[in-house]
Amino acid sequence: MNNRIVIIPTYNEIENIEAIIHKVMSLEPRFDLLIVDDGSPDGTALKVKELQVQYGERLHLQERKGKLGLGTAYIHGFKYALARGFEYIFEMDADFSHNPDDLVRLYDACATGGADLAIGSRYIKGVNVVNWPMGRVLMSYFAGYYVRFITQMPIMDVTAGFKCYRDTVLKTINLDKIRFVGYAFQVEMKFTTWKYGFKIEEVPIIFTDRTKGESKMSANIFKEAIFGVLQMKWLSLFKSYKR
Repeated sequence: MNNRIVIIPTYNEIENIEAIIHKVMSLEPRFDLLIVDDGSPDGTALKVKELQVQYGERLHLQERKGKLGLGTAYIHGFKYALARGFEYIFEMDADFSHNPDDLVRLYDACATGGADLAIGSRYIKGVNVVNWPMGRVLMSYFAGYYVRFITQMPIMDVTAGFKCYRDTVLKTINLDKIRFVGYAFQVEMKFTTWKYGFKIEEVPIIFTDRTKGESKMSANIFKEAIFGVLQMKWLSLFKSYKR
């Protein structure tokens, strides 16, 4: 059985979903793909079902009722992947802001480079972001600086959503205890992985903002990341991280 699976959460991604599925399925080595769709009214899940005829058991679909949040979608996907024995479990956006070709580089960082978590990093070599307004670039960069200051994590791109986990990481973390649902979810997962002493590697990527569909980013997402980090750090002082 293939031991690699990519998880893509979706909500109203009909403009991107077919192209991203075809691209991921064309890669070598081969990847399975799991779409976790939160009841998209635009027919995203229906398009995935159509493509399952072509790709068979390599293309998985989990449908949820209602828009339940990015973090819960990934947690659902992690549990699905672990239950089926996948060893390398990836996170990726549906909108091509993450280049699917870089999945291979993230996989190599774990499979041959020894990383337990490989992060597709926008900031490990300067600022590699395309098509973002300067305000959003600055907000993202300084939010990262703030998170590093509070948590002391030696990670440049703390909010990155393009990642490869080894199954041992996700089996160690109590996924039911992960609190955040927005982009702070990405911070909490990295922080918990780091606290458990797993090896983390940042792989430089170029992030290109979506050209189709609507962004899910909002001010509330950044507020969660900023204010939730303080509480996360405080609670970590009273927790034991032993494997």
